Amino acid sequence: MSHFSQIKTQLRNLPCLQAALTDLGIDWKSESQAIRGYRGQTRNAELAIEQPNGYDIGFSWNGSEYELVADLQYWQQDWSVDGFLSRVTQRYAYHTVLNETAQKGFQLTEQRQNGDGSISLVLQRWSA
Repeated sequence: MSHFSQIKTQLRNLPCLQAALTDLGIDWKSESQAIRGYRGQTRNAELAIEQPNGYDIGFSWNGSEYELVADLQYWQQDWSVDGFLSRVTQRYAYHTVLNETAQKGFQLTEQRQNGDGSISLVLQRWSA
């Protein structure tokens, strides 16, 4: 019986996911590899986060999004699972907005961290 949990996300862009994790100071490995769980069980993931306790966290492509895969009994991060996903999702959205708008010629001119934790961005595009 597998101890791994799979948590659905809305994360579809691996480079934006990697940038989000980097922003949060989380070390990750991007080559497809087996993540470690209870009693030597493994699951394949496209992105792995090693934990000090020897049990890994991963993000695995399910055909439409990257799911968080982990043995939650051995979760060892600074935040709860929900807090972790909330922070990753916010930074992922930030990078997605910047990437998509840059492709349309916009540049970031101002960024503000709001008291409620949200981020306000001001983008501009010069037209000829």
